[in-house]
Amino acid sequence: MTAANVTIDGCDTLPRLFLKKSAERGDKIAMREKDFGIWQSYSWNDYRAYALDIAYGLLASGLERGNVVSILSEDCKEWLFADVGAALAGGVVNGIYPTYRSAQVLHTLVDSRCRFLFVEDEEQLDKFLEIEAELPAIERVYVFDSRGLRDFKHDKVQAIEQLTEIGREFGRKNAGLIERVVDRGNADDLAVLIYTSGTTGPPKGAMLSQRYILFQMQIAPDYVRQGDTDEILTYLPLSHVAERIFSGWLPIAHGATINFAESPETIAQDIQELSPTYVFGVPRVWEKFYSRVITAMSEATWLGQKAYELALAAGMRRAEKLIADKPLSIIDRLLFQVADLFVFRNIKKLLGLNRTHTMASGAAPISGSLLKWYLALGLSIDELYGQTETGIVTSTRAGVFRHGTVGPAFRGVDIKIADDGEIMIRSIGQFDGYLNLPEKTAETVVDGWVHSGDVGHLDDEGNLTITDRLKDIIITAGGKNITPSLIENDLKFSPFIADAVVIGDRRKYLTCLVMIDQENVEHYAQTHAVPFTDYRSLCARPEIIGLIHGEVERVNGAFSQVEQIKKFRLIDVLLTAEDDELTPTMKLKRSFVSEKYADLIASMY
Repeated sequence: MTAANVTIDGCDTLPRLFLKKSAERGDKIAMREKDFGIWQSYSWNDYRAYALDIAYGLLASGLERGNVVSILSEDCKEWLFADVGAALAGGVVNGIYPTYRSAQVLHTLVDSRCRFLFVEDEEQLDKFLEIEAELPAIERVYVFDSRGLRDFKHDKVQAIEQLTEIGREFGRKNAGLIERVVDRGNADDLAVLIYTSGTTGPPKGAMLSQRYILFQMQIAPDYVRQGDTDEILTYLPLSHVAERIFSGWLPIAHGATINFAESPETIAQDIQELSPTYVFGVPRVWEKFYSRVITAMSEATWLGQKAYELALAAGMRRAEKLIADKPLSIIDRLLFQVADLFVFRNIKKLLGLNRTHTMASGAAPISGSLLKWYLALGLSIDELYGQTETGIVTSTRAGVFRHGTVGPAFRGVDIKIADDGEIMIRSIGQFDGYLNLPEKTAETVVDGWVHSGDVGHLDDEGNLTITDRLKDIIITAGGKNITPSLIENDLKFSPFIADAVVIGDRRKYLTCLVMIDQENVEHYAQTHAVPFTDYRSLCARPEIIGLIHGEVERVNGAFSQVEQIKKFRLIDVLLTAEDDELTPTMKLKRSFVSEKYADLIASMY
C-alpha cells in the first residue's frame, strides 16, 4: 500500500468522503439518540444538513483553515455534527474527555491554541468559565444543551442553535463555499488532535492527518469491517481514538447506523434494548457483562444453576477444542446446540448480544479466561491492538482462536521487535508527531518506526503477543522479571474485582492493590448478611477481605511461587474517571497509584 492509494471511492480526505457518502445515502438512517426514553432517528440528509450549517457558521465566525475546534461533551449527535462540521470548514478537531477537570481542560485548550469550543451543557460550560481568564484565544463557546442557561448572558457564549442559524444564512449567501474549502484539502492536512491519557505526565497532543483517518477506514479485513446494515452502540468517549474510529469514521466509510447510549449508567440497558450487530468494547465492558451473568446465576433457582453448569461444561468442551485447533465431534456439536437452545440464547438476550456477529476488544489487555468463557457461549471476541500514535494495526483472525495474541498485522502495517523486546510499528497511516513536542516525537518515532512502549513477540504465523508495557515490567529483588498484566488480568476475571495493580519492583515479593467491583461486592454482602454503611466500610469488612483473599489465592494457583501475590490491600475510595487514579477509559494509572498509596503499599512490606 502506498500513500497514493489511501483512498475510498476516490476520496482521500474525510470531508470529501462525507459529502459523497451522505449524498448517496440520503434518507437512510445514520444515527439514533434517545429523547425522553424514545429512540429518535436522524438520516444521512439530516447529518449532512447539521454538519453543513455548523461548517458555514464557523466560517462566518472567522474560522480559518488549520484552526483548532475543541469539543467538551459526552457522546451525542451534536458531538459528531460539530466534529464533521469543523472538518468540512477546514478546522482541526480536538475532542476533550468530559470527565476532565478545569485544569486538564485548560492544558489541552492552551496547548492546542484552540479558537472555538463546543461544550455539552451547563456543567461543561462551568469548566470554561472557571479558566476563562487564562484563555484569551477562545473566541466563541457553543453550547449543545442550553437548559438552565436561559438567563445566562456572555459575550463569547452561544447556543448551538444560534450557530446553525448563522450558518444557514451564511450558506445561502455563499453557496458552494464548503465544497471549495473541501477541494483545497489534501491527505497530508492535520485533521485531528487526540490527547493521550497522561499516565506518565501531562497529556500529549497526537497529530493525526487525513491520511491516518482514511488508512484506518480501509485497512481492516472483512471479518472486522462494519457493513451498511450494522447497528452499533456508541458509549465510550469519542475523544478516545478507538471510539472515534468505530463510531465516527468507519460509519462514514461503510454506512453502519450509530446509536448513542442514553448515559454511561444505562449502557447495559441500552445494549439489551438495541441488540447491536457490531460491538466494540474495552476489557472492562466485557468483564461487566460476565459479572452480570455470574450475579444472575447466583440468584437463579437450583435448576437454573444446574442447567447453566451443564451448558457451560458443554461450551467449554467445544471452546477448548477450538482453541487447540482440534476437530469437533458430532457429540460436541450436539451438546453445544442443546446448551445454546436452552441456556446460552437466554444469556445472549440478557446481555443484548443475541444479534451480534462481530465483537471486538481493545485499548487494554483482556483475560484469556474471559475470552474462553465468551467462546464457550458461542461468542467470539476479536482482539485488536493499536495506539493513538498508530491507529489499530492488528486483529485476531476469524475462526482462529489464538487467545493470548492480538493477531497478525493488517495489510500496509509493518511490525518488528527490538532487541529489548519493544514492539515497533510502521505504516503510512501513523501519526505525525506530538504537537509542540519535537523532542518527545523524536523519542517515539525513530527512522520511521513508532516505539510503542509495549513489550511482546511474534510467533511463526506472524501473530503478535503483548507481554506488558515496557515501563511496567517488574524486576524483583531476586532478579526475577515479572509481567504484572498477566496476573492483573486473571484477577480482573473475578466478578468481585474491578481492577488491580501488582507491586513488587526491587522488592522481595509481590503485593497488590485491589479495586473491588462495587455492584457485585455489595450484592454479595447483601445476600450473605454482611453489614456495611458505605463503600469504605464495605472494604473494611473482614468477610469482604476474605472474599478477595479467596480470589487472589485462586489466581496464585496458576503462577509460580515467585509470581504469586503475598499480600494485598483494598483501595477503599470509590473511584470514577474524574479521579486522578483512573484514565478516562477507567484503567488504574500504575505510577500515580503507586505514589498516592505509598503508605498502604509500605504496610504490606
